[in-house]
Amino acid sequence: MTSTRSAIEIPVWEEMNNKRRVWTTRNVALAALLAALYASYVLLFGFVSFGPLQFRLVDALLPLSILFGPAAIAGVTIGCFIGNALGPNLGVIDIVGGPMANLVAATLAWAITRRKFKGSWTLAVSVEVVVIAAIVGTYVVALAGAPGVPAWVGWLEFLGSEIVPIGIIGYPLLRAVHRATARNPVVGTQNLS
Repeated sequence: MTSTRSAIEIPVWEEMNNKRRVWTTRNVALAALLAALYASYVLLFGFVSFGPLQFRLVDALLPLSILFGPAAIAGVTIGCFIGNALGPNLGVIDIVGGPMANLVAATLAWAITRRKFKGSWTLAVSVEVVVIAAIVGTYVVALAGAPGVPAWVGWLEFLGSEIVPIGIIGYPLLRAVHRATARNPVVGTQNLS
């Protein structure tokens, strides 16, 4: 029996199960959609997306890595790279540091929830908030802060600015998308993560 599902042969080794995965057209499309959404928001709302005080509402997309795995991880990472590269950034460190923070945060969240224990989503979302605050807060204070400002000031500022999009908006978005995809086998997440 042949499958009508098209796939792009991009072999990905999954460390946890040591098995080969193939990126389907659906995964590539999801990654592209999330990248476009992320980059568009960052550029459209550049006045709050860059500088020493940042508030990226689009970080609400980060928890979707819990459901959609590598496709969402790639999307938010590439979208951040494009947005940071084209926007009024703080230099090369910002162009590379922001996407790396998204990559680490989304990957850790996905890995945590793969263990499927009670409270794993809450822990994963909390880890995303802390990782983004620690990485971005550290380099933003170093690049844009006043001389002598300690790194913990940046951590606190970014902790506050990430709790809203990731925790207060992203977590309910994650639950809503999960409910919607669980009821619809065509849109379901079973083959995405």
